[in-house]
Amino acid sequence: MAERQGAAVSAEKFGMRGPRGQVFGPVDFTAEAGSLIAVTGPSGSGRTCLLLALTGRMKAGEGLAKVAGHPLPKRLAAVRRISALGPVPGVNDLDPALTVTEQLRERVLLQRRFGASLRSLLRPRGERAAASRALLERALEAAGLDLDALPRGGRTPVRRLDRLTELRLSVALALLGGPRLLAVDDLDLKLSDGERADAWALLRSLADAGTTVLAVCSEPPDEQLGAVVVRTGTAGDGPEPADGDTGCADNADKADNADKADNTYEKEGAADALAEAGRA
Repeated sequence: MAERQGAAVSAEKFGMRGPRGQVFGPVDFTAEAGSLIAVTGPSGSGRTCLLLALTGRMKAGEGLAKVAGHPLPKRLAAVRRISALGPVPGVNDLDPALTVTEQLRERVLLQRRFGASLRSLLRPRGERAAASRALLERALEAAGLDLDALPRGGRTPVRRLDRLTELRLSVALALLGGPRLLAVDDLDLKLSDGERADAWALLRSLADAGTTVLAVCSEPPDEQLGAVVVRTGTAGDGPEPADGDTGCADNADKADNADKADNTYEKEGAADALAEAGRA
């Protein structure tokens, strides 16, 4: 995949408080563009909330962070435009009712319809289709996902994928938007030691190609990967449930109403794209 320009990320006393106390932080760190950032800490320590805040999906009320020069929480929409979520349970789960090909086709159509520039939309249909195929091939290659190696190829149901393959599919979907910052939640959840090493190698390769990668994990990767390690503290300090971090959105201030509108727009667009995919 062609080299991409990542986003520099920094935080100074960046944190969030909810009705029942501190959700995460304050944290301080600096990461250059193209860095691999590992957000580590026990479940319930605010890891997912920090991920959502740094990608503009949640509004933090303490301190300051910057993503590609955009200050947070002031420029949430600007940060959302240059970032993408890989797998984040409860936020952008894969659709188990689809096959791998259908899941990819849906995202390609969404990207073509809502993420493309006006100039590209004016190109002949054949050129647009060829560009979409090339984009998809690059994303699959970067994510290390070989459709031919799946049990039923591209017709393999998403619900039949193992955890590492799900990760690769989610990453490929996120890369279709050409993000400068890619965020991945619960990277090492339910992975064997070998799979965990493969997952970190994947994210390291993406960072080496230029994309800044932010990954939530229970344990930081090996030092040889050169990750910027951000620690969220101990579990039980905030309002999150003990069995995961995704509950943080229910107990802290979310991003502004524009973010809710974005989510509604995307869901409606996904339904349209899937219908179009069925006719393709």
